[in-house]
Amino acid sequence: MTMGEITLVLGGARSGKSTFAEELALSRKEHVTYLATADCRDGEMKKRIEIHKSRRPSSWSTWEGGPRELPRAVAAASGLLLLDCLTMWLTRLFLAYPESEGDDESAWFKCEGEIAALARGLCESVREDSSLIIVSNEVGFGLVPPYLMGRRFRDMQGRMNQLCAGYASNVALVVAGCPLWIKGGPDRP
Repeated sequence: MTMGEITLVLGGARSGKSTFAEELALSRKEHVTYLATADCRDGEMKKRIEIHKSRRPSSWSTWEGGPRELPRAVAAASGLLLLDCLTMWLTRLFLAYPESEGDDESAWFKCEGEIAALARGLCESVREDSSLIIVSNEVGFGLVPPYLMGRRFRDMQGRMNQLCAGYASNVALVVAGCPLWIKGGPDRP
């Protein structure tokens, strides 16, 4: 099966990565399906979600489903898909595994393998008549978390970013609102 094009947009917190991804989507002048992955658990997150919603054109469709359903949603959709964001999706999957907190390394590696299989499935399910923009946090520039669960999540996020970058034709790193194309980009041959 031939896959559609994938663009990965990485950046730190409040780097402007979502705004940049939305601008990329708008520039394509085609219907957009916004794949919303955040889980609203408190008032602060509710405000963040509302800000994101207010920036989206009313013509865009929105998908809000469970984390395990995301690869199927991507496989069923055509056109331009904007996933915001991979980090929130991975957080929801990560927290669904109690092994993420335990000391049993073999149980954790099995869980991480299952999560990686879902991420591969997500990338491989992009149809030939579709393209996918993935927004994700670059978490490798910070300090090493002082607790096991934080280290596991940081490591998993880094591995999943690498996995998605491997599938992507284009990868941009956004810093202070400025995108830097590190793979492909608008001027690629």
